[in-house]
Amino acid sequence: MSYRRLAAALFATAPMLAWSQSVTIYGVIDTGVEYVNNVGPAGDSLVRMPALTAMVPSRWGLRGSEDLGGGLKSIFVLESGFAPDSGTANQGGRLFGRQALVGLSGQWGQLSLGRQYTMMFWANLDSDILGPNIYGTGALDSYIPNTRADNALAYKGKFGGLTVGATYSFGRDTVNAGPSPAGTNCAGEAAASKSACREWSTLIQYESSWWGVAASYDSLRGGPGAFAGLTSKNLTDDRLLVSGYVLLSQAKLGVGVIRRDNDGSTTPRSELWYAGAAYDVTPALTLAGQVYYLKFHNSGDKAILYALRGSYALSKRSSVYVTVGHIKNEGQLATSVSTGAPNSSPKPGGSQFGSMVGIKHIF
Repeated sequence: MSYRRLAAALFATAPMLAWSQSVTIYGVIDTGVEYVNNVGPAGDSLVRMPALTAMVPSRWGLRGSEDLGGGLKSIFVLESGFAPDSGTANQGGRLFGRQALVGLSGQWGQLSLGRQYTMMFWANLDSDILGPNIYGTGALDSYIPNTRADNALAYKGKFGGLTVGATYSFGRDTVNAGPSPAGTNCAGEAAASKSACREWSTLIQYESSWWGVAASYDSLRGGPGAFAGLTSKNLTDDRLLVSGYVLLSQAKLGVGVIRRDNDGSTTPRSELWYAGAAYDVTPALTLAGQVYYLKFHNSGDKAILYALRGSYALSKRSSVYVTVGHIKNEGQLATSVSTGAPNSSPKPGGSQFGSMVGIKHIF
């Protein structure tokens, strides 16, 4: 067969090959204007457009699957987080910083490789009512909205109401983004230090039609030059999450607790409790609120955060919202009420109020 005939034959089969594969482009852009008071020692006020998150973080992505027959599929996800105020990439400047994975799925579950969520993300997903809201769990533990690992193998399977899963990373974070959860400078995968910068997590979850419970364990190992005090492979930052939720006719209730043992901290042991509720006032209007309490053992450091959000759906894709938050720090804690952008912390032991008006569009 000539090259010309071969090219024609391949061209003729291209539509059939494309038909067997499904690819979706998706995303969300969410931003607004935020006010935060009591910033810094002078107690200044700040007005800004957030860069990191709003009601949810802005993102766009590609996901797809190919039917391989016999119930087996190949799958991929490429997802990029970006700052809507400037158009720059989040997650330490990564091209696909939220997810970049490929794998196989079937009745036995899904096995995937790449940068992907740890199992703590899935255990926290349904119980954390406000999720990655600008005033939320991330203000008290910045890892929770960033539960992802580079160089990771992941398995997750659902069998009736039971879901089990695990991840293992050979090098949890290859990006250096300064002292930030966006890039913690712990690449791993070094022959001289095989255990450095590893990550592993597990999940067990049970769900019915109206309630669910979950437990997850997530362990981050340190390495030379890593941020957050984890500068040795012998140091770990471990979290145990236990959570649950209940669905009612027009409402959802969620609770959880995260026990943390952090070798990189001078106060290594802490618990973060949260409880929240969402209520559909009308099909378009939803009110949601949550309270969070963080306490460090053998220390006077603690904080309580209250957050409330009202959202109104203009359509299936577009909504507007107002969200407010108030945090009260004690001891030497100087945790900001807001996770929308850095550099908004109050003075140690200080209180802070934040509010935001925004718009979200899903595509």
